[in-house]
Amino acid sequence: FDWLAAGAARLAGGSAWRLLALVYGVGVLVTAFLSNDATAVVLTPAVAAAARSARAAKPLPFLLACALVANAASFVLPISNPANLVIYGGHMPPLLTWLELYALPSVAAIVATFLVLALTQRRSLADPIESNIGLPALGSGGRTTAWALVAMAVVLTLASALDVRLGWPTFLAGVAATAVVLLRKREAPWAVIRDVSWSVLPLVAGLFVLVQAIDDTGLLARLTDLLRAFVERSELLTAWGTGSLVAVACNLMNNLPAGLIAGEVVQAAQVPPSVAGAALIGVDLGPNLSVTGSLATILWLVALRRDGQDVGAWAFLRLGIIAMPSALLLALAALLVPRLL
Repeated sequence: FDWLAAGAARLAGGSAWRLLALVYGVGVLVTAFLSNDATAVVLTPAVAAAARSARAAKPLPFLLACALVANAASFVLPISNPANLVIYGGHMPPLLTWLELYALPSVAAIVATFLVLALTQRRSLADPIESNIGLPALGSGGRTTAWALVAMAVVLTLASALDVRLGWPTFLAGVAATAVVLLRKREAPWAVIRDVSWSVLPLVAGLFVLVQAIDDTGLLARLTDLLRAFVERSELLTAWGTGSLVAVACNLMNNLPAGLIAGEVVQAAQVPPSVAGAALIGVDLGPNLSVTGSLATILWLVALRRDGQDVGAWAFLRLGIIAMPSALLLALAALLVPRLL
């Protein structure tokens, strides 16, 4: 990822605008094929290092690009965001059905988010950057890792195309890729095992327990009845309202619990694809409003602080209050308007 970010800085040719577009483009690819968390965790430090190498006077636009694209591109494919799995549960649409449903909304969200980012950060992008940037060495371990990541993306895309549940393919592909890299470098796995974020496992498990507790209170049943009643009155208005409400809820309770609750209700109510799609778009795009909206954004903030950078919650909110509603409305329109034609 250092090599990719440095390559983007080199291709920018001294233009901060071009560097922003290249970083954003790399973020789209990483998010689409490796998940939004990968963009937040591993691309962000690399982009920060590339911005320093390019002697960017203000690196903030490039760092914000990593956070925003991690959510904006997270429904390009089913594998682009773990939150996608909780909306559909065991009934994930096959890949071709997914692309038919979400290709246009994804393009709308990605383009709208980039335009808002570019317009709001235009003053910070006015200064030129260093054009003579060397590429870091990419050793055999780096090349092996790159090919392993490509193989993982192929495996997960094929699993999605064949309508195979993604849990085991993701786990096995990750273990296989790690094993190949470690064998090639002749290293023991202990350092990798220590670096695994084990605390995420009880966190995610706890969220499922929380949703089950909410279900036991009868609240999910009540929400299911309400959603079913609204769909009977107007499918289109219900889809708009569902996407908007879920997007706001993500910033009040984080998108994983919001997605779990929305997924349980959507599946129980057996709503049309438009309503389920609107809920998924709300779960994925809603976190671009605030730094607490998703795990990916929180991990992005942690990565920045490790690198000595800091983005305040208010600074992110001032951008998010424009970026999130713009992308959300356009994505929902791209999802729903074709159904009216």
